[in-house]
Amino acid sequence: MLAAWDMSDTAPSPESLAERIMRRDAGRDSRLLAMKYRKMTESLFVFLRGTCHLFYDALPDTQVLDGAPLAWACGDLHLENFGSYKGDDRQVCFDINDFDVAALAPCTWDLVRLLSSILCCADSIGATQAEALEACRAALSAYRDALLKGKPLRVEREDVTGLISDLLGQVQKRKRMEFLDKHTEGHGAQRRIRIDNFKAMAVSDAQRTMVMTFMQTFAVRQPSPEFFQVVDVARRIAGTGSLGVDRYVVLIEGKGSPDGCYLLDLKQARLSALDLPLRRRKLAQAEFPDQASRVVMVQKRMQAVRHAFLEAVMVENRPFVLKGLQPEEDRVDVAAWDRKSKRLDEVARTMGAILGWDQLRAAGQQGAAAADALEDFAKDKAWMDELLDAASRMREVTQQQWQAFKLARQERLLGNF
Repeated sequence: MLAAWDMSDTAPSPESLAERIMRRDAGRDSRLLAMKYRKMTESLFVFLRGTCHLFYDALPDTQVLDGAPLAWACGDLHLENFGSYKGDDRQVCFDINDFDVAALAPCTWDLVRLLSSILCCADSIGATQAEALEACRAALSAYRDALLKGKPLRVEREDVTGLISDLLGQVQKRKRMEFLDKHTEGHGAQRRIRIDNFKAMAVSDAQRTMVMTFMQTFAVRQPSPEFFQVVDVARRIAGTGSLGVDRYVVLIEGKGSPDGCYLLDLKQARLSALDLPLRRRKLAQAEFPDQASRVVMVQKRMQAVRHAFLEAVMVENRPFVLKGLQPEEDRVDVAAWDRKSKRLDEVARTMGAILGWDQLRAAGQQGAAAADALEDFAKDKAWMDELLDAASRMREVTQQQWQAFKLARQERLLGNF
C-alpha cells in the first residue's frame, strides 16, 4: 500500500482550480476553449482527458511512481489515446496514437494514468468499480507479461477479438471515397472540407494564407510537390485536452482531385504537461530542437509502425506536427462492451500489452532504461498492487477536482467559458 500518500491537499477550491486551468489554457481560441470546458462537465472521464496537468500535479511522490525505471512515455495515456491509424505503409495499425505531452518519465506514470482512466470511465460506460478494477488488473498483468518477455510486438488483427477486432475490421473495409465523403463535399470539379462546426470550422483569411504559404514551402522539398498542393483548409475540432490550440485540417491534391485527395492534420505543439512535475522531481529531459520534434521523435520511437506523413515542421516560427488525418471515431468504442466483462478485460489487456511493447521498443534511447532494466522491474509483483491503489486514489483526486471545476463554472470563475 502507499504509505506516503497525503490526501490533505487534493480537494482544491473552485477559485484555485479555475486559475490553474486558465493559466494552462492561456492563448487558446476562445470558441474552442468554451467547447472544451462544456465537454469537461459531461463526465469524470472527459474531465480527466482535459486536465492532464492537474493529474500529474497531484501525483504523489512514492517509490512505485518515482523509483521505477525511466521510459519514454505518451504522458497522457488513457482509453481514448489508443486507436487505429494508417501507417506509412498504408496498412491499418492499432497503437498509442497521441503524443502531445510525451516525455521521459518513470515507466509507471503512463500505467497509472491508464488505470485511472479505466476507473474514471466506469460510470460513463455502465460498469461498476469492481468491474473496472478487474479490467485494471487485466491491463497490469498484460503489461508485466510484455516486459518479462522482453520483445516488443504489435497488434495483429488475427490475434485480437472483440471490440478491437471490430474496429480494425471497420477501418480496413472503409473505402477512401467513404472517408473523403464524410469529411468533404463536392464543389464543382473539386472537393471542399465540410464545415459543420462540430469537426471542422471555417478559417480566417489570415489563417488560410498562413497554412497555404507553409504548405507551398513544404511541398517544394518533397519528391512530388504536386501531391501536396492545397485544395482547402479548415480549423480542426478534435480531442479534449488540446481543444483551442492552433489545429488545421488540410485537403491536398494527393493523387488527383476530386477523388484522389488526401487529408492532413496540422497541429501546434506546446510545452508538455509533464514538464513541471518532472522538473520538480529533478528528472532531466533529453534536448530537442522544439516541441514538435519532441512529439514526433517519441511517437516514432514508441509506435510499431510510423504514422503516415508524420513530421515535425515550423509554421511562422512555431512548432507544429504534420500527419495524416486520423478520425476521432477510429477508437475502440468501450461503451459497446454490453456488460460482458470478458470484452472489457480484453480491451484493457491489449492496451496494457501495447504499453509494455512500446516502452520496450524505445528502451535504451536518450536516457530511457534498457530493456533488461524494465524486465528486472517487472519480476517483483509487489508494485502491481501499489500501482492499483495509486490509480484508485487518483480517481478520488480527479473526482474532487471535477466537482470543484463544475462549481467554478457555475460561479463563472472561468469567465465566459
